[in-house]
Amino acid sequence: MYLRQREGWIEVITGPMFAGKTEELIRRVKRLEYARQNILVFKPSIDTRYADNEIVSHNNNRTKSINIRKASEIMQYVDNETNVVAIDEIQFLDEEAVDICEYLADHGIRVIVSGLDRNFRGEPFSFMPRLLAIAEEVTKLSAICVVCHTPATRTQRIVNGKPASYNDPIILVGAKDTYEARCRHCHQVPGKPVTYTQFDDHE
Repeated sequence: MYLRQREGWIEVITGPMFAGKTEELIRRVKRLEYARQNILVFKPSIDTRYADNEIVSHNNNRTKSINIRKASEIMQYVDNETNVVAIDEIQFLDEEAVDICEYLADHGIRVIVSGLDRNFRGEPFSFMPRLLAIAEEVTKLSAICVVCHTPATRTQRIVNGKPASYNDPIILVGAKDTYEARCRHCHQVPGKPVTYTQFDDHE
């Protein structure tokens, strides 16, 4: 596919759940719509929490979107008139999403994506570190910890009222019934391996 050469770059909006990532993505999309930019908005089809053909923030702001099962489907919709590609919850797509974002930016398209930087274990989420590394702009948002009310940078998964085990599956789509925002000190992952041996004896 040939695309006209224009300025292009990648913007990533990231952070834990309930930090306002989708809200910020929608805000940028709305501004670009006002500027009469040709915008394509995508979301993974696995995300059916609020609407089928819209991305919806937790504050119920929304904009029309195209459902895709895998990242390569984006290229079926992009043409020479496309100025901007926006993708919500990009961490739910396959790793080819990184290469496609890079390709689009290299060919003059502004790419704006939002996604979790960490999974419920507190570990980097899939290909997100690669995406953050190649982005021209990264906006890292924080939420409010539900336990101590300090800035939250992690996502706590709750199962039957208790913190989810480390061995639970990585992907489980949910909202306030399944997840909470937590700070580093209030985040709990039972069964998580210790990766560093602390030296408490300073003799």
